[in-house]
Amino acid sequence: MKEAPRLTRGQLLVLLAPYLWIGAFLLAPLLLILKISLSQSVLARPPYRPLFELADGIAGLWSKAQTLTLDAYRTLFTDSLYLDAYISSLTIAAIATLVTLLVAYPFALAMARAPANWRPFLIGLAAAPFWTSFLIRVYAWIALLKDEGLINKALIALGMIDTPIEMFATRFAVIVGIVYSYLPFMLLPIYAALERQDPTLREASADLGASPFETFLRVTLPLSREGVIAGVLLVFIPAVGEFVIPDLLGGSDTLMIGRTLWNDFFANHDWPTASAAAVVLLALLIAPLVALERLRYDPKKDGS
Repeated sequence: MKEAPRLTRGQLLVLLAPYLWIGAFLLAPLLLILKISLSQSVLARPPYRPLFELADGIAGLWSKAQTLTLDAYRTLFTDSLYLDAYISSLTIAAIATLVTLLVAYPFALAMARAPANWRPFLIGLAAAPFWTSFLIRVYAWIALLKDEGLINKALIALGMIDTPIEMFATRFAVIVGIVYSYLPFMLLPIYAALERQDPTLREASADLGASPFETFLRVTLPLSREGVIAGVLLVFIPAVGEFVIPDLLGGSDTLMIGRTLWNDFFANHDWPTASAAAVVLLALLIAPLVALERLRYDPKKDGS
C-alpha cells in the first residue's frame, strides 16, 4: 500500500491560512464575547469585571474561575423584553426571507432562461444595488414609505386612496427594507443553480407528457434546491440580527434583537447581558443551519 504523498511547506501554509483566518476573526471574537457574558456587570470602564487576565497566573485564573456568573443568562430568561425580541426577530426574518424567495425565484428563472449574451448584463443589474451605499438605499425607502412619500402621493393622485396609508415606522417597512436590501443574496445563488441545469431534462419531461408546471415542480424546483438553501441562509441569518433597517424604518414597537443588543452595549452599558444575548442568538442561528444542511443531504445521491 502506497503512502500518501507528504505535503510541502507551501501547501501546508495554503491549507492553514483559512483556519487561521477563522480562528482570528471568528473564534477569537466569539470567545471574547463568551468571556464577557460570564462576567459581572460593574460601573466602570469597561463596564464589566475582567476575567482570565494573563497577568494573573495559573493561581489567579483558577481563583477567578470561581467567580464566573450566569446572571446575564438568567436575565435573558426572566426579562420578557429579550424573549419578545428573539421571537419578533425570528418572525420578521422568516417572513422577509419567504417574501425574498418568492420575489427572487421568478427573476432568477428568467435570467437563467435568457439568451446567453444577455446574462452578464442581467447579473450586473442584479448586483447594481451593491454599487450604492447601504445607508443611502435604506434612507431612500424612508422617502418612499412616509405618509407624504412618493408611494402615498402616487396612490392618492391615481384615486386609489383618500388618505395616506401608514407604512413608515411599521413592521411592514422593516420587511420591505430587508427584502430590498438582501434580494441579490437570494437571487444570485438561485440563478447559479438554475443556470447549471441541463435543458435536456426539461425536454425529456415534456416528451413524457408533463405540463410546463409539472416540469417545474418535478425537475426545475428540486434541482435548484441547493441554490434555494444557500439563498435562504444568506438572507435569514443576517436578517435576524439586523440593526440598521429596524432602526431607520421600524417604529418604537418594532422590537428586534439587533436594536436590543445596541441599547445594552451603548445606552445601558450592560455588556455581560448584551454578550449573553449575542451568544444565545448564535445558538438559535445554528439550529436552522444544521436543519438546512440536513436538507442538502440526499441519501439516494450518496447511494445509501
